[in-house]
Amino acid sequence: MKMHFVLAGLIALICGSAQADGLYRWVDKSGKVHYGDAPAADAAKIEQKKFGAAPTVDANDLPYATRRAKQNFPVTLYVAENCSDLCKQARLFLNKRGIPFTENILRTKEEFDAFNKLSGSDGVPTLAVGKTWFKGFQAEQWGGGLDTAGYAQTPSPQLQPPAQPITTKPAKTEIQH
Repeated sequence: MKMHFVLAGLIALICGSAQADGLYRWVDKSGKVHYGDAPAADAAKIEQKKFGAAPTVDANDLPYATRRAKQNFPVTLYVAENCSDLCKQARLFLNKRGIPFTENILRTKEEFDAFNKLSGSDGVPTLAVGKTWFKGFQAEQWGGGLDTAGYAQTPSPQLQPPAQPITTKPAKTEIQH
């Protein structure tokens, strides 16, 4: 059964979903707002949206294999402020495994719309491992994707998981692990 997940993860990595280097928001001449990986030639009011944040762990402290996996397949966890226990479980799963990840807290309708367009997901938690998206927390599926990307199955003994990952915006409420 585990082999099926590994093969599915490998196929997903090979095929990959089209993830742009960035997401752009622009307004056309009629005032309609658009999102995409490249703004239209006649676009006005162009903004580049960023979903990533600073790394949660100093890369120099990571084992070589983890640094390579992080470089080739960066991990981002997408959650919402009102997310249930699934988001806490997802965060705990990544921390226990010692995965360096960025957490992005979606707060506004605009952020959710841009996230949906980028990921194809309309729910959280969602995990991006490189260009592959895992919708909804499923430890076995996420683990298979992380394995395929080259992340260790157990944290390095010298590393302690971070208490809380760095977020793109300060959280309004404190999350306890």
